[in-house]
Amino acid sequence: MAEMKKMGVVGERDAVLAFKAVGMRVIDVSTAEETTAALHKLACEGVPVIFITETMAELVPEALQKYKTMPGTAVIPIPGSQGVNGFGLGRVKANVEKAIGADILFNNKKEG
Repeated sequence: MAEMKKMGVVGERDAVLAFKAVGMRVIDVSTAEETTAALHKLACEGVPVIFITETMAELVPEALQKYKTMPGTAVIPIPGSQGVNGFGLGRVKANVEKAIGADILFNNKKEG
């Protein structure tokens, strides 16, 4: 029986192809529909850690929300071939604020 891949990556072909060299399960996508299907496929295969390029992550907020609450699957945005666009850091910042009630990453007071 083949060993299960412990990590996967979803995103634009030029951004994710290199991850194959380190043994990750790689699915290249170019549309929101392909991205959602790829996330679902990896989750159903039991891949616990799935990296997704920020560009593709921005296209599928509903899918990200689904996997955010699903135990056993972590979907983590990473920079893509276009570089960093701030999407991943924004999610980290929001999760930290939600967890502790303050923005400790940028030393800003939480508004609201």
